[in-house]
Amino acid sequence: MSIRNVLVASAFALVAAGVATDAGAQGRKGNGPCAADAKKFCGDVKPGGGRVAKCMKGHEAELSPACQAEMKRAEERIEQVKEECNADAKKFCKGIRPGGGRILACLKSHQSELAPACAAEFQRGAKR
Repeated sequence: MSIRNVLVASAFALVAAGVATDAGAQGRKGNGPCAADAKKFCGDVKPGGGRVAKCMKGHEAELSPACQAEMKRAEERIEQVKEECNADAKKFCKGIRPGGGRILACLKSHQSELAPACAAEFQRGAKR
C-alpha cells in the first residue's frame, strides 16, 4: 500500500471516528442531522472502530439530505486532514506497515512533533 493510501486511510480513521462518535451520540440523544438515519440504518451496529461511519457510508444514497450534507462535510475534512498530515506521515511513519490503525498510532506517538495543522486535527479528534 502506498503512503498516499495509508494517509487516506489514516485521515479517514481520524474523521470517521469523529463522525461515528457524532452519529452515535446523535442517535442516543435524538438530535443532529444524522440522528434518525443513524438509528434507522445503523442502530444495530456496535459503535467503535469506525463501524457506524462505514455503515452510514454504505447507506449514503438513502440518507436524508441534511445527513448527506453532513457526510459530504466529513469527506471534505478527510481531504483536509490528508493534506495537512501527508508530510508528517512520510516523515515519521515511512516504515510502518499500514492497517490496524498503525499509521494513526504512529502519528499520535509523534503528536508533539507534528506540523501545527496536522496536530490540530488530532486535537479536534480528541475533543469528539
